[in-house]
Amino acid sequence: MTAAHKILIVDDDTSILEVLDARLSASNFKVLKAKDAAGAEQILKAKEDIDLLVSDIKMPGKSGMQLFTDIRKFLPDLPVIFLTAYGTIPDAVEAIKLGAADYISKPFDGLELINKINAMMALHGTSVGTEPMPMVESRFYWGKSAPMKRLYTMVKKVAATQVNVLILGESGVGKECIAGYIHKNSHRKKQPYMVVDCGSTPAGILESELFGHLKGSFTHAVKDKIGLIQAAEFGTLFLDEIGNISHDMQCRLLRFLEDKKIRQVGAVKEKTVDCRVIAATNADLAQAIEAGSFRQDLYYRLKGITLTIPPLRERKEDIFSLAELFADSYGQAHGIGQLRISDAAAKVLEEHPWPGNVRELKNTIEAGAVLCQNQVIEPWDLQIESIRENAVLTSDLPDSQAFSIEQSEKDTIIRALKKSRGVQKEAADLLGISKRAMHYKVKKYDIDPTAYK
Repeated sequence: MTAAHKILIVDDDTSILEVLDARLSASNFKVLKAKDAAGAEQILKAKEDIDLLVSDIKMPGKSGMQLFTDIRKFLPDLPVIFLTAYGTIPDAVEAIKLGAADYISKPFDGLELINKINAMMALHGTSVGTEPMPMVESRFYWGKSAPMKRLYTMVKKVAATQVNVLILGESGVGKECIAGYIHKNSHRKKQPYMVVDCGSTPAGILESELFGHLKGSFTHAVKDKIGLIQAAEFGTLFLDEIGNISHDMQCRLLRFLEDKKIRQVGAVKEKTVDCRVIAATNADLAQAIEAGSFRQDLYYRLKGITLTIPPLRERKEDIFSLAELFADSYGQAHGIGQLRISDAAAKVLEEHPWPGNVRELKNTIEAGAVLCQNQVIEPWDLQIESIRENAVLTSDLPDSQAFSIEQSEKDTIIRALKKSRGVQKEAADLLGISKRAMHYKVKKYDIDPTAYK
């Protein structure tokens, strides 16, 4: 019951404190107030059973950030939501990275704040057990690093709730896998799980895909069609690359998220649909909002809870473990047997920035598995462009190859063509290069692909 939850609010502006007090009290929260960081610390150290802290980020004397840093020492698990003016949003974002729950911009929407607090309370009160984090589960590669352990704990908590989720992360980190994992570990797991690729679906088609249409509502509407939102009834709707949808679609989606009602294209009556929404994007939505290309109100409706998957370069301790896992898998898949990654190759893997993240690492190791000799993956087997540009690495090559990078490249291309039986597109995929680059290399080294069919 929300009546049991105690919220401590901190702000040097008395009027804001009163507005917060009235709004939270009306939502059945017990409210405690402090006008500065010192007063807040006094309440927290008095062993008050506080469930959540709402604090202004900029205050005279000790700031909200300093307060957050200090209380983390004795209350590391206390959820914190920051109130921030536009100019201090970068500070709030930094606080999120350090472990704060969320932030809300001034002037704030009272309903939005209540929704955030309810989401935090649902998350904070959920038990996740003490099972160890697996290396890989449901096609997602967790690894062993501390950032991924924190993410694993968050995902387990989020999965057990009904709150909407926004997943952020670069291309290749596994956003879709996390969305599927949340559904499979939720109370809705026996219900439909519908995936919508917002990035590649044209705006006109996306409306019909999501909301459905009636026969005759447009030229090619030859029969009634149920939209994916309705198809996800009682289950989960995953909106991938949500940052790419048009302004009109943003309006329609916002309407659905607000009242859970949809209207098919060409229909008059609305239908109520109960489904959980998980959205994902690699776009900077905060920047898109500032540029006016993404609605701020839709953003807040989507981000009941935000999960950020760290890029591979920020969890380097996972790189070699995952590389070994992929090497074992591809060694078996391609009938090569047990593979080993040399120390020199391991160094290359660790130093590479991995713009394509885990997806890129998988492709790189598969290429290495196919191209390696004597079941040992060496740097030149990995097909990482920086290897050819870094002269230092030539010292790790065998004497026969140390001064002939071009010959090594030609040999590698020939081995890929042999593996693909002369099919250049498949060879290019193995090497992690484009089809156009493959044609260029074949011409450059005067290689006849038909000779390897």
